[in-house]
Amino acid sequence: MCKDLTGINEAAVTVAMTQNGVGVQDKDPDQESMSPMTPQAGMLPIIKPKNVPVPDAGSGRSTAPGRTGSTAGPQPTHPPVPRPTDRPVAKQVKPVPTGTAPLRASAAASRSNVAARRMLRKLVQGEAPPTAPMSIVERLAGSPYANPMIQAAGIDASARITLDFALDVAETMFRYGAGALEVETSIIAVTAAFGLSDIDVDITNQSVLINYAKPDTVPITVMRVVRSWTNNYAGLSLVHELVTDIVNGGVGRSEAKERLQEITSRPKPFPRWMAIGAGGVFAGAIVAFLGGSIFAALVGSISTLLMGLVGKKLSKWRMPDFFITGIGACLATVMALLFWALHVPLSPSLVIAGGILFLLPTGRLVSATQDAINGFPVTASGRYLSAFFTFAAIAAGVAVGLVGGTMTGISLPEVFVQGEGSYPYVVRALLLMVATMAICMTEQTKLNMLLPTAAVGLAGLLIYDFVLWAGIGDRIAPAVGAVVIGFLGRIVGLRMGSPQLVVAVPAVLFLLPGLSVFRSIYELTVNAEAPFNGILGLFGALTVILAIAGGAVLGDNLARPFTKGLGSNESRRARRR
Repeated sequence: MCKDLTGINEAAVTVAMTQNGVGVQDKDPDQESMSPMTPQAGMLPIIKPKNVPVPDAGSGRSTAPGRTGSTAGPQPTHPPVPRPTDRPVAKQVKPVPTGTAPLRASAAASRSNVAARRMLRKLVQGEAPPTAPMSIVERLAGSPYANPMIQAAGIDASARITLDFALDVAETMFRYGAGALEVETSIIAVTAAFGLSDIDVDITNQSVLINYAKPDTVPITVMRVVRSWTNNYAGLSLVHELVTDIVNGGVGRSEAKERLQEITSRPKPFPRWMAIGAGGVFAGAIVAFLGGSIFAALVGSISTLLMGLVGKKLSKWRMPDFFITGIGACLATVMALLFWALHVPLSPSLVIAGGILFLLPTGRLVSATQDAINGFPVTASGRYLSAFFTFAAIAAGVAVGLVGGTMTGISLPEVFVQGEGSYPYVVRALLLMVATMAICMTEQTKLNMLLPTAAVGLAGLLIYDFVLWAGIGDRIAPAVGAVVIGFLGRIVGLRMGSPQLVVAVPAVLFLLPGLSVFRSIYELTVNAEAPFNGILGLFGALTVILAIAGGAVLGDNLARPFTKGLGSNESRRARRR
C-alpha cells in the first residue's frame, strides 16, 4: 500500500510539472547530481489517481474521472506525455458559421483606397518642407539670369562680403524703381554666382532681408531698408548689365563692387534743367496729340516748366512728395484757367489733362501691379498706397484750382470746349514719339534707349487705334495696347541691356485716361448737383489705369518664351561657340 501511494504521489508530481510545461530535466544540475535516482518524465507511466484531473491532450481541458471509489485494481497505462519542446501545439481556430465569413475587397476597391490614402497624404503633408531654402534654379527660371555660372572658389570664406554686396545691388535697384521680382532674382543670381546657394530672400515694401543658412553652420542674416527713390532708369540698366556679367562669370566680386560704386556715383545722363525742359516738351506734345491747339500746347509746356521749377525748390526745402504733387496739379489748373480767362484759344481741360499725365505715378503703378501678380502682396500694397496718395494729391490740387477759378468768376462749365487742333495721323504719330522720348529724358533713360522706346510706343498706338476701329470698345483698347507695349518692351529692353520696365513705362503713358480723371474730379468737386457721377468716373478711370498696368505685366510674361536667348544666356552661348 505504501508503494502504491508513493507511485501515486510521484505520478501526480509528474503530471503537475507536465501541465506547467516544465520537465524534471529542467532542474538545477546540482540538485540532479545530489539525487541520481530522480525519475524522468518520459520514463514513468502516467497513473490516473483518485479524484485527480488529467489534462486532455486534444483540447487542453482537464477531465474528471468517470467514476469514484477505490483505486485498487489494474490502472490504465497511458503513453508518455510529449514535452513542450517536442511538438508545438497549433492554435485552435473556431469554426465560422456559414454565411458570416468576411468578404475580400475587390481589386478596384483596393486601388481606390490606395489613391485616397495618397491624396490624403498630399493634403496633410506638403511636397517639401515649408521652411526649406528656395530652389535657385526654380526661382531664376524665366528671368534674364537663368543658369548662372557659379564661381566655386571661396564659397564660405567671405560669405558676409557677398551678402553685403547683394544688399547693395538690391538697394540700388529699389531706389531706381525696379520691381520686387527683379530685385529678388538679381539677389539670387549674384549670390549663386559667388557660391552661396542656401539662402532665403524676403522683400517687404522698403526692406530687403537675406538669410544664409548652410547646413551645420551658424546662419548669417543681413537686412537693408530703402528710404529714398529717384528717377534713374540709366542706372537701373547699368545694374542690370552688371548682374548679367556676374552671372556669365566674367566679373569677380572685387570688380563688381567697384562697378556698382561707379554706377551709384555716376551723374545722371541728363542734367536737372534738361529734365525739367523735357517735361515741358512732353506736356506740349501730349496736349497736341490729344487734339489741343498750338496755344494749348504752349500753355501746357509753360505750366509744366513752372511745375518742375517749383518742385525743385520745394524739394530743397524737404517738402513731402504729396504736397509737391498737389501744388503742381493746382498750378497746372490755375495756368489753364488763367489763359482761358485771357481769351486765349485753347481747351483748358486738355491743358489740365496734360499736366495730370505728367504727374501720374505710372512707373509705381506698373511695379505695384507686377509685384501683386508675382507674389509680393505686402510690397504691392505699399506701392499701391503710395500711388493712391499721389492720385489723391493730384485730385486735391485740381479741385483747389477749380474752386479758385470759381472764386475769381471764371465760367467753369466752358472748360470742356474741344480743342481746335486737327492733325493728320502721321503728325499725331510723330507727336507721340516726341512725347515718349521727352518722358524718357525726365526718367533719366540712357540716350541709346530713346528711339527704341518711342518705336515701342508707336506700335502700341497702332494696335490701340486698330482695336478702336474694330469696335471692340474704348475700355478694352488701352489694355490691349498695353499688352503689346509690355510684350515688345521686354524684347527690346533685353536686347538693349535693360529691364522691361525701362521701356514699358514711358511707352504706355499716352494710354492713361488723363482727361477722364479731370472730368471726374470736376464732377466731384465743382458740380455739387451730381457728385455720384464724379465717383463713378473716378472709379472707371482707376479701372482703366489698373487694366493698363496689368496689360503691361501680361505682355512681359507672354514675351518670356521668346527671350530665352537674351540676357545672360546669350553671352554664354557666344563663348561656347
